[in-house]
Amino acid sequence: MNDQLAVSIQDAGKRFGERVIFEHLDLEIRRREFVALLGASGSGKTTLLRTLLDLDSLDSGVGYVATPRAAVFQEPRLIPSQRVWQNVLMGVARTPRTRELARATLAEVGLTRHVDAWPATLSGGEAQRVALARALIRDPALLLLDEPFAALDALTRLRMQDLVRQLVARHGPGVLLVTHDVDEALRLADRIVVLRDGRLTLDVNVCANERDADTDALRERLYAELGVPRAVAA
Repeated sequence: MNDQLAVSIQDAGKRFGERVIFEHLDLEIRRREFVALLGASGSGKTTLLRTLLDLDSLDSGVGYVATPRAAVFQEPRLIPSQRVWQNVLMGVARTPRTRELARATLAEVGLTRHVDAWPATLSGGEAQRVALARALIRDPALLLLDEPFAALDALTRLRMQDLVRQLVARHGPGVLLVTHDVDEALRLADRIVVLRDGRLTLDVNVCANERDADTDALRERLYAELGVPRAVAA
């Protein structure tokens, strides 16, 4: 398998009983590529992410998912009885250097002063930075983001988006961001894919100029593909 690939799945299918979640799904994500996955609630976005994490299995199709992989979810899922640096090291083999590594990773996400803090003392944005550090310390080939900014206020969300984009550029994993937010996808992604009616119905590159002059046209196209009238979306 090409070592530049983070994900390669072909003809993938997943069912729960009689319900088809997705079928005949093809998806490829290269390392250093940031892909956003859009879809309505219940469209199968999180189920697809769970299969990439090996938390669920495909019912059909073939696939390759690079390792190591890590995920950040909407809730930071910190352990209250563990200090921040200990939360960052959850699941990481301990060595004499692991605490130093945790400190360095927390510095990357702007939490140098919170290394020894308890999770209960953190703001929502700070807690999510800890979750991001916990993912990055594994040096993942694939980083999976399941609506990680949804619970944050608008200003904190923008700051976190910028931080994630910078860290992804620095560390170079392939990224799959699951989101409902078209503007978030446009702001962050190199590619946007839309999951609708069990299939990926759109796969479009976001070119640099589309972040400026052509953003409105692409936004309209994405809303149309999602089946959302622009008047409602606005």
